[in-house]
Amino acid sequence: MAMNMLLVDDHPLLRGGMRFLLRSLDAGLEMDEASTCTEALELAAARSYDLVLLDLNMPGLNGLDALDALRDAVPGTPLVVLSGEENPRVVRAAVEHGAMGFIPKSSTPEVLVQALQLVLAQGVYLPPAVLEAARPVSSPVASSAQSAATGSVLSGLTPRQMEVLRCVIKGKPNKAIARELHLSEGTVKAHLSAVFLALGAHNRTEAVYAAAKLGLRLG
Repeated sequence: MAMNMLLVDDHPLLRGGMRFLLRSLDAGLEMDEASTCTEALELAAARSYDLVLLDLNMPGLNGLDALDALRDAVPGTPLVVLSGEENPRVVRAAVEHGAMGFIPKSSTPEVLVQALQLVLAQGVYLPPAVLEAARPVSSPVASSAQSAATGSVLSGLTPRQMEVLRCVIKGKPNKAIARELHLSEGTVKAHLSAVFLALGAHNRTEAVYAAAKLGLRLG
């Protein structure tokens, strides 16, 4: 089945280049384009997507408001921010609003494709410079090699906790997680505590950063 992607950016040249570049993700890729968030919302109401790429700086509804609107319109779809900057505050805010990836437009084509492959595998991608500046993960596994650390974290989580982590990475609140997984909010909180402990995190944003550092793939 062909992959359906929605690219939201007000620059036609960039959209054209992305359409050509991202064929390497899926030979049958079907990409819809929107130059405004309003156009994107109309498209999202008409069909489902496997991935949404969003530029935060556009005419009309933009920034985190655009991110929130699209996240609500496609709640089960990975949403990745494309940006001309990589200010840590902007990256952190995007993560807190449910972005599963943040890719600077200065990235190489290879990095872009690899980042999207990670997100499609239920991972999260953040710029290396931002991760290096972030608070180090305090979990004991963090000092191991990345592959060993990832395996240790995953083996320490139950399947249900993995599902909760996946929902956290997608920016879903406890109430939505409880509804989706048919759990009480108290049970969700208990699972979150276990997830935070395993990742050495104190909150949701740190958990997403830790998942990005470890290269966790939850798919």
